[in-house]
Parts: sequence; C-alpha cells; structure tokens
Amino acid sequence: MHKRILPALALGAAATLGLAACAGGGSDAGSTDGEGQELTVWIMKGTNPDASAFYDEVSTAFEKETGATVKIEEIQWADAHDRFVTSIAGGTTPDIAETGTTWTAEFADAGALEPLDSYVDAEKGLRDDLVEGLAVAGTYDDELYGMPWYAGVRSIVYRADVFEELGLEAPKTWDDIVAAGEAIKAAHPEMMPFPVAGDAEFQVYPWVWGAGGEIATKDGDTWTSELDSKESQAGIEFYTGLATEHGFSSAGATTWKETDLRDAFTQGNVGMMLSGSWTPKTLIEANPDLEGKIGAAVIPGEDGGIAPSVLGGSHLSVFNTTKNADLAWEFVKLMTTGKFAEQWSNETGYFPGVQSAMEEALASTDPLVAPFAEQMVDGGASVPVTPNFGAVQAKKTTNSMMQAILSGQKDVATATKDAAAEMTELLNQK
Repeated sequence: MHKRILPALALGAAATLGLAACAGGGSDAGSTDGEGQELTVWIMKGTNPDASAFYDEVSTAFEKETGATVKIEEIQWADAHDRFVTSIAGGTTPDIAETGTTWTAEFADAGALEPLDSYVDAEKGLRDDLVEGLAVAGTYDDELYGMPWYAGVRSIVYRADVFEELGLEAPKTWDDIVAAGEAIKAAHPEMMPFPVAGDAEFQVYPWVWGAGGEIATKDGDTWTSELDSKESQAGIEFYTGLATEHGFSSAGATTWKETDLRDAFTQGNVGMMLSGSWTPKTLIEANPDLEGKIGAAVIPGEDGGIAPSVLGGSHLSVFNTTKNADLAWEFVKLMTTGKFAEQWSNETGYFPGVQSAMEEALASTDPLVAPFAEQMVDGGASVPVTPNFGAVQAKKTTNSMMQAILSGQKDVATATKDAAAEMTELLNQK
C-alpha cells in the first residue's frame, strides 16, 4: 500500500545532527578534474531573493575545487515543466536541474535522469542524513533520482496581535479553529477569519489526512483515489465548511491561489491561513507593519495532535545527457550539503534537504520557525509518488472539486466521488 506520512526526520535524528563534518561536503571534491569543462544548470527563479550573489559564490567554490565552470540559468516555474518535456524529447536537457518533488518521478520514468545511489552511498553518512520525505519523493523504482535540496511545509499562520486582543490561543483542534474564527468574525468584520482558496491544491490535503483519509493508495500496480472515503469527505466537509457554513471566507476566494491568500494577509484582511514556512519573512517585507504581529502553529488534527502537511520543495537531478556525471554530482553535492545548503536555507526560509544542516531550525525558539520545524519533523507527508500525479495536477482534479463545492455547484459527496473517479483514471494511465 502507498505510504502516506513521510516523517522528514526520524525520531532519532538527534543522533545524526553531528554529521555535518562527514556529510556536509567533507569528501574530496577536488578529486574530480573538470579543467576546461562547463556544466549547465537550470534553477527555478524566485526561490532565493539574493540568488545572483549565491550563485557567484557557489560557482567560484566549484571552479576552485574542480577547475570546471558553471553556467546557471534561472527559469520560471510556470514555464519549467513544458520546457523540461521539450528538452527531454529533443535531447537538449541541461547537465543538472532543480526538479520539483512531483516531477522527479515523471522525468525518471521518461528515462531522462541519472540514478544517484552510487554517489550518495560513496559519501560516508550521507544516505542516513537525507531528509526522509524528500528522499522518498526523489526515489522511483527503488532508485534515487533526486538529491534532496530544500524543503518546506505549510502550517497555520495567524495574526498574533488579533489573537492576543481577543484572548485566543493558537488552535489545537478543529473546534478551536472554528471558535477562533467566530471570535474574529464578531470583533473584526473587515477580516476573513480563515479564507478557503479554491485554486490551491496543497491547502486541501492536510484536512483529508487530519480526518484519517488518504489522497490515493496503491495495491500492486493499481492506484485508487480515496478522496471519496468517509474520512476524506469529513476532512473536506470541515475545510470547505469554513467558507460555506461559517462564513470565514469570501466568494472571491473560490478562485484564489496561495499567492492571493498571502496578498490578502499582507493587506490586513486575513485572521488565519495555511501558509508555507518560507512566507513569514516575505509577508513582513511586503508589509513592515506586520512585524511582531504574526504567529505560526502546526495544523491540528481533528481532535488534536499534528495533521500531516505536504512536504514540498525541490531536488537537484543529473540528466543523462551530461558528458560528465561524476563532475555533475560534485556540483550537486556542493549545493545540497554543508555550508551552501545552510546558506541557501538561511536566505530562502526553506529547510535544508539534509538533517545535519537542520540543527539550527530544530533548536530554534523563534515563534515563526519552531512550529514549521515541528510540522516538518512530525507531519511531513507526500502526495502519491508516481509519474502520473503530474497529470492529476495538470487536470486540476482537486482544485476543480474544491471550486465546485465552494460555488455550490456540487455537494461534498458528489464532488469527491467525481474527483476520485477522475484521479483514479489518471493515476492508472499507461
């Protein structure tokens, strides 16, 4: 059966946090002679606001260690998938590229990627140092094709000043969310207590999992969506009910993406929302008046505990069109372990893809860091790891389901049944 919850760090992670010296780029990178060679690397644009300075630094270090130069090209997320598909078909892929966690299996299935297991296993301690959820998402047919680079999770972000004003605590159950929302609605009618964004797929799954449901399970070679199970329906009923029953959202939010949620929050129009670990800094930069007024909390399960949240992020993958896979791996290792992994994390607000670089975040008492770290450790989860999940996302199966419910076109039972049928069909296409 499909494994849903993928803890980002094992409970014994503390034992591995001291591995920075052996897993953090401590091997002999200079052993690969790249004199006169150049690697082409595609990185997604926008993740790191200080990307140019970072790329200059890492490129200089790589040239010093190997003699090779690096040409880093930033590409837009919106255009990236089509560009990858075209380049794979034409044999014009880069040596290395950032691949989103839901794309790695697809590109591996297409035969476009180099397996990385032999490289990882040759580095002392590195295999056990990988963030588990990212490693699983980067594995296809029992081979690792995506080296974990960075990760983030969504948790609850809320207006701490409003909660303090109303004597509220961070919600620990679903009933707490409703109670807090009702209090905000009464005291601040100008605010949406908890907007429900209809075009934001990863906002939906924590409520499915929090009620004990699943997105899809696998038996043998057959996938079955379980969005229409009793448990999944209960989670979706609760989440959409924040809008349709309690009036915590707005009709306009039916077509919102996550960026629309964040915009509304920065404008002072939102009391609570699901948002990524990488966003608090951005929210404050967009509206400096929010400094000291933002709180974060784990997403609670229905009756408490932590509801799983999609562990998002990226891998670095080596394409099999490269002329020097060994050299490409040296660049991947330099970017994903040691000081450059930590530097990327500090500059972007994402968590590193190796546990040894997570030490600072795990020990943090920062109220805008610690809850996300806890969410990642105890509730990092994955969407179904299959090349076909990209087709589900392209079809917007989950988003269409949400919009049908929020707009009143379908009830939860009908919408989830239709979505599950479509998802099952897409997941099993050959």
